[in-house]
Amino acid sequence: MKDTDELKGISEESFKQGMRQFAAAVNVITVKYGDIQDGLTATAVCSVSALPPQLLICVHQEASAHEQLLKSGKFGLNVLSSKQESIAKRFAGIDNSKREERYDIGHWTQLTTGSPILVDALVGFDCEIINSVTAGTHSIIIGHIVDVRYGDGTPLVYKDGKFIKLK
Repeated sequence: MKDTDELKGISEESFKQGMRQFAAAVNVITVKYGDIQDGLTATAVCSVSALPPQLLICVHQEASAHEQLLKSGKFGLNVLSSKQESIAKRFAGIDNSKREERYDIGHWTQLTTGSPILVDALVGFDCEIINSVTAGTHSIIIGHIVDVRYGDGTPLVYKDGKFIKLK
């Protein structure tokens, strides 16, 4: 396997342009560490294993929640419905709100780990971190799912820089 410093490939701009063509579910990753609650909007999420139940999230190492995620050892993954675009924008930091105002919208609860779970998300996974790998600018974080809360509705999707509401 090659050292990542030796790898050459397409430009960052070409990569981003190509990735914008992926239609992906919109998620909010949440963390509580001590008195600090933080979180971010993410689309880089996928299942890893059903047995044991695991999923992964990719988080930019400069994201405000990155350090708290790794220190806390746990996180919530909330899959947003088409009615929750304002929550997606809030956690993405594109609605001009302050970081400490992220949890001012939506109804929140906690499950086993104490990570914030959005009550009316399509699904809320409560996870304990079992592994983290650095890959370029991001950390790939694998979570063991210890609890789940189900909702219903249609998913909020993100493609080509826009939120899309499925019918």
